[in-house]
Amino acid sequence: MDKTKILFVCSRNKWRSLTAQRICEKVSGYSVRSAGTEKGARIRVTEGLVGWADLIFVMEQKHADRLRSKFPESLKGKKVICLQIPDIYRYMEPELVELLQAKLSLYMEMPHN
Repeated sequence: MDKTKILFVCSRNKWRSLTAQRICEKVSGYSVRSAGTEKGARIRVTEGLVGWADLIFVMEQKHADRLRSKFPESLKGKKVICLQIPDIYRYMEPELVELLQAKLSLYMEMPHN
């Protein structure tokens, strides 16, 4: 069976989306990647990444807006879900991990630690 391809997007792909990618990498049935919307992002979101993804999770509404203005064609028929997670957390911060697990469990099977 094909894995569901999930893309996590934040601003710089250093903390939030990268943490989401890390905690979901071990979840079976999913293939995950992450990217950022800003120029200085660790991995910058591309049309190819958007096209690759079955499901896109953005951390804030502004990320969804940027994706829609930059990649309108690639986003046709794609589900973009805003997790409403502000840029106040560091990479793998326990509070961020907990928040991501709680929010993502509404949309995907999350492991229970």
